[in-house]
Amino acid sequence: MALATASGCLAAFLAMRYLRDQRMLMAAEPKAASVVVAARDLTVGTIVSAADVRVVRWPLHATPPGYLGTSEAVVGRGVITPVRTNEPLLEGKLAAKGAGGGLSVTIPEGMRAVSVKVDEVIGVAGFVVPGTRVDVVVTLNPRGNGESVTQVLLQNVPTLAAGASTQPDAQGKPQRVTVITLLVTPEHAEVLILAANEGRIQLALRNTLDLAMLAPRGVRAGSLLRAGQGNAPAGRSATQRPSVAPDRAVIEAYRGGVRTLIKF
Repeated sequence: MALATASGCLAAFLAMRYLRDQRMLMAAEPKAASVVVAARDLTVGTIVSAADVRVVRWPLHATPPGYLGTSEAVVGRGVITPVRTNEPLLEGKLAAKGAGGGLSVTIPEGMRAVSVKVDEVIGVAGFVVPGTRVDVVVTLNPRGNGESVTQVLLQNVPTLAAGASTQPDAQGKPQRVTVITLLVTPEHAEVLILAANEGRIQLALRNTLDLAMLAPRGVRAGSLLRAGQGNAPAGRSATQRPSVAPDRAVIEAYRGGVRTLIKF
């Protein structure tokens, strides 16, 4: 009887200790939230489906701002920035419900997308791809006897699409297309369309980290010839010829054995 009583007490003690430890573990476990993440890579313009996402547990203290907790909150919405596998689908990465997908949902409010015709030269050999930034340079040929002029028209313009693609190549390869779509303000859209119709535009690819806005003066055809004259030696005009002294007559004479040169 004593042995049975001792065994029962030991079992009760172990059970109470186990329950206490479990309560302590549950209390120590950090609180978590449900976060929707991408089940695969999602490109810009994709309409999210149920198969594109999954819901995971995320530490509550480390949840990203703007996270979404249910698949119903994201299904049917368009992706406006690229999303990688297992990346949370944040509110700022998705278009509003009912807005649809495609390129239009990526255009910020108050901006416009304008497409311009390009070739391998204008498109910088195909390296003007979505996500890059360019300067737009225009060359105008005035009617009549006016000089041709080239001027930087727009600076630091984002590229939205190359052809029908809104994503750059994963290996950074060029994309040879005939149309580039740029993101501009309504005022710059007018300038860009007029320049494309009245002259010839050229895209100048720039470093995406270079945000400097310069003020180039432009160049005229006549100034190209004058610029070449800057290589002339100092102190002498490019068209100036060295002067040559005229020939003078010299007569040699002797007087009293003394030689004399008489110049005329």
